[in-house]
Amino acid sequence: MAPSALTVGVISDTHGLLRPAALHALRGADAIIHAGDIGHPGILETLAALAPLTVVKGNIDTQPWCAALPDTAEFVHADVRLLVVHDLSTLALDPVAAGYAAVVSGHSHKPGLSHRGTVLLLNPGSAGPRRFRLPISIARLRIDAGGVSAELIALDP
Repeated sequence: MAPSALTVGVISDTHGLLRPAALHALRGADAIIHAGDIGHPGILETLAALAPLTVVKGNIDTQPWCAALPDTAEFVHADVRLLVVHDLSTLALDPVAAGYAAVVSGHSHKPGLSHRGTVLLLNPGSAGPRRFRLPISIARLRIDAGGVSAELIALDP
């Protein structure tokens, strides 16, 4: 029997601000990934109450409560492996050679979907305070036996 599909909400760069629109968009996810720059421990508590949470620390996450957070994390479902990092430029391995289906990152505040070979590169953008004229956004991943797909979700009015 094939494993069921999994919906993963992806959020990043909250910088201490968890918008009601982001919470609404993440409801119903089977799991949530936060790709760093959290800014306040209450954000993790709120997200963990919605679904199982995978999180990495970002460059602003230097407070004592962040000390135990990893710099990278792996998320696996149905033999589909995802790597989570905050800043894609710090990626120290070849995700294709390492067998990852996707790499999730944040940091730039710029939402994006692209590919490096067969690997999906996903940046959900920033769900926190607006930076420049960049949109406020999150993303949704769908993982099943066929692999992984993603969509960006703008939270702007």
